[in-house]
Amino acid sequence: MDAAVALELKDVTFRRGDKEILHGISFTVKRGEHWVMLGPNGAGKSTVLGFCGALVHPTSGTADVLGERLGRVELQALRRRIGHVNPRHPLRSPLTVTQVVLTGLTGTIETPMRWSPSADELQQAHGVIETLGLGGKAAERWPTLSQGERGRTLIAQALVADPDLLLLDEPSTGLDVAAREQLLETIDLLSETHPELTSVLVTHHLEELPASTGHALLLSAGRVVAAGEVGDVLTSQHVSAAFGHPIEVEHRDGRWSARAARRRRVSVSA
Repeated sequence: MDAAVALELKDVTFRRGDKEILHGISFTVKRGEHWVMLGPNGAGKSTVLGFCGALVHPTSGTADVLGERLGRVELQALRRRIGHVNPRHPLRSPLTVTQVVLTGLTGTIETPMRWSPSADELQQAHGVIETLGLGGKAAERWPTLSQGERGRTLIAQALVADPDLLLLDEPSTGLDVAAREQLLETIDLLSETHPELTSVLVTHHLEELPASTGHALLLSAGRVVAAGEVGDVLTSQHVSAAFGHPIEVEHRDGRWSARAARRRRVSVSA
């Protein structure tokens, strides 16, 4: 596999029971690129993200992740190279921001029993906490954090192990407009602080795309509608086809928006 390629799916199908969920998915993500995966509910986004995170194997076709082919690699070692941000993080204990970030090193939800970080690991955690603007929150506990602060904490948790690939699964879920914008600014910051990091962000909404997004994968009903540079993929024609509704797409000042296409008025002359 080309060393410049971070992810590559070729003719991937996936079946769950008697139902085929994905139908011949193919796309290639190069290292250092920032992708968004878009599509309506049921499009297959979560399943494709499962391939990217080395959590799901294709029924047919091939899936290569960070130079390793799924089905021929030790999965735990590969998963340690992947950071996964899930806003539905099922944490129940009142851990501090620092403790939550450190679980990114242990690969656990809670702090493992009889485990304590080394001085270097603590320094690593504090560094990423500062980078993401959480320095003043390091000692605050998970239940007291706002949704936006939780989102940034989870990004820090994913980054602390210095992954090669970052997956963001609908990171703006549950955020108000201000918190969403702060989170998107944080994601955009990563292109400066982690220039070699590859990322894939999943969302339903064009308004939730970071300005640093360079490529897009548009899915509908388990098939690729379009894939490639974001400006070529996120057109009104492609987005309307994917969502099955006439949609006008606009790109202004680095940000995207979408709304229902205006119906043309028909004038009737007397």
